[in-house]
Amino acid sequence: MAGTAERMAKNQKQVAISEFFEKNKHFLGFDSLTRSLITAVKEAVDNSLDACEEARILPDIKVKITKLDDKKNIVELQTEDNGPGIPKRSIEKVFGQLLFGSRFHAIRQSRGQQGIGITGVVMYSQLTTGGKTHVRSKIATETSAAVVDIGLDTRKNKATKSNEGREVWEADDGTLKEHGLEITCRMKAKYQRGRQSVYQYLRMTSIVNPHADITFVDPDGDVHHWPRVTERLPRKVESIKPHPHGIHLGTLQRMCTESTDTRMTSFLYKNFSGVSSRAAKQLLEAAEINEKAKPKSMKPDQIRALLESFQGERELGGKPVKLLNPPTNCLSPIEELLIKKGLSKTIDSRFVTTMTRAATVSQGNPYQVEVGLIFGEGMAADKPVEILRFANRVPLMYQQGGCLLTKAIESVDWRQYGLDQAGGRGVPKGPAAVLVHLASTNVQFTSEAKEALADNGEVMDEVRKAMLEMGRGLRKHLEKKKKMVKVQEKFELVNDIIPAIAEKSAAILKRPMPNLSGSITKIMGAVIAESTTHWNKTTKMTDVSITLFNYTSRARAYTLLASWPESEGAGMENNTTGGRKEATGVWAWKLETLEPGTTYTISYSLSGLERGDWTETDVFYRGSQEVIGASKMDEKLLDEIRRQEARANEVDHEEDVAPPDEETVSAAVPVVSEEAKPSGQQTLMGFGSDA
Repeated sequence: MAGTAERMAKNQKQVAISEFFEKNKHFLGFDSLTRSLITAVKEAVDNSLDACEEARILPDIKVKITKLDDKKNIVELQTEDNGPGIPKRSIEKVFGQLLFGSRFHAIRQSRGQQGIGITGVVMYSQLTTGGKTHVRSKIATETSAAVVDIGLDTRKNKATKSNEGREVWEADDGTLKEHGLEITCRMKAKYQRGRQSVYQYLRMTSIVNPHADITFVDPDGDVHHWPRVTERLPRKVESIKPHPHGIHLGTLQRMCTESTDTRMTSFLYKNFSGVSSRAAKQLLEAAEINEKAKPKSMKPDQIRALLESFQGERELGGKPVKLLNPPTNCLSPIEELLIKKGLSKTIDSRFVTTMTRAATVSQGNPYQVEVGLIFGEGMAADKPVEILRFANRVPLMYQQGGCLLTKAIESVDWRQYGLDQAGGRGVPKGPAAVLVHLASTNVQFTSEAKEALADNGEVMDEVRKAMLEMGRGLRKHLEKKKKMVKVQEKFELVNDIIPAIAEKSAAILKRPMPNLSGSITKIMGAVIAESTTHWNKTTKMTDVSITLFNYTSRARAYTLLASWPESEGAGMENNTTGGRKEATGVWAWKLETLEPGTTYTISYSLSGLERGDWTETDVFYRGSQEVIGASKMDEKLLDEIRRQEARANEVDHEEDVAPPDEETVSAAVPVVSEEAKPSGQQTLMGFGSDA
């Protein structure tokens, strides 16, 4: 038996990570011919977007797919960007070594983290065609581009190189390319059209990356172009320190072992976000650990006790130790106006509502939910709504049914908001598309292929809240539209018939035509609001006008409210009627008296916007008489906006600013600057808009 055991032991071999993925390529999304092509495009485009944004360059991305052998399903994929490029000495590690990257240990929003993506493409290309991937890279400080063919030695997880050299790289317009990266590879794959296609992936990518210019040449030679609709790059994200609520026991043990701090107070203060000097002392007191103890000397029981104090299981004075939330400058949401512009450039419709909820925290990880809904023309009314899912600006193309984001949409009873839905569950039907985006420092996927989000109760609740509010906005829009059509028909009828009758009667009786305004007012019996929003070429501002018509026999008093893109940096100009701010993105005007048969007009201009940024203004009212063309102010929604606003700008004013010990003076606690604060507080943008 001993000989058998020794023989079995000798047969044990260490498996290289690249060899493992070679045999289990489906983990990386290379499990079918059509899916493999989308995965390859995704990895290349994601890398290009990340590189451009990090270098603060507006991305220009080109993707070309060529069929080489239809029978054998061999295609060539070529991607090109205008990013900073990769230095020649780093090319082999970036493209030829799995688990090589700079983002795995960084706690910040990022499209990729593991360092697997593009090397997986090189591996799959080599595995299915035996060929290498051709890389051309140009950095700004060099006059020529580096070129090399890269393969992968899966046993050693190391690149293999050939045909190294340098060449002059000319752009399509004949000028020399200043900087950029081009990748060309051949693989066994299949190009198809439809909902799960390269075209759809790039279309979705353009929606949530409105700052990118994307060109796609399909195998038939047709060129598809999604131009950028903004010159504004996403907010630059900063890495933050881990938060105690998101730490596991093994991680805490490693951090203690590797620490060079001489006191536990400075260890906690310097290595974690959300821990003030006062909180550090309280955590140690709750864990019954001496403040002066060295992190390296911590015993397993003490580390476990410290973790329990992190998680609130060990209390101080009957209460868990209060910790600050981690900073949110590690997140870069798309923001409402840009979601709206992105949706509008790819889907033709007149009603769009978007919302960016304030950042929040789950298990110590900051995250932010953004949603959008587009309704109306150009979409089938008898088919399920199109669901556009994204995580950290990356489209999720597969496993829609098993994704947390889809489940949140399905949990809403959309029938009460104007869409068809059998039994009030499942994906609703109607001429609409629903967008949902999760920005997070730690997106939990269901698999390594990153195709669907795993269940998380807190995130689910945030997405559901956003969906409910969007649903209310859609219902108000449909109700207003229906009422306005009826009022318009009645108004036209009254204005056609009454004057005609009056004219005939006056002629018969040989009397002058009477003033009909009072009669028309009594017949109409309604208060109507009309609003216009248009771009002023001369002033380069967006002009807004809201007019209230009192077609009733009594004087009326109202408070009118309007949405405006305050959180997007817009300014309100020429607002001669005054008013006051009610909440972020909501302005109010109080009208004391509106006499029968009279009108009242509010006008102002919005500065700081580009043409097309703001095309609709939502109008709300407070008052007893219904206003057709406006929505009655939802006070609960307004309170929710204020709560979101307070949460986004929450500043802790505890008396825990006691001076830290000398060792911690130089260790600054991460602070969110005004520039880095989330600009996407939830607003009323798009709610009840009267297209």
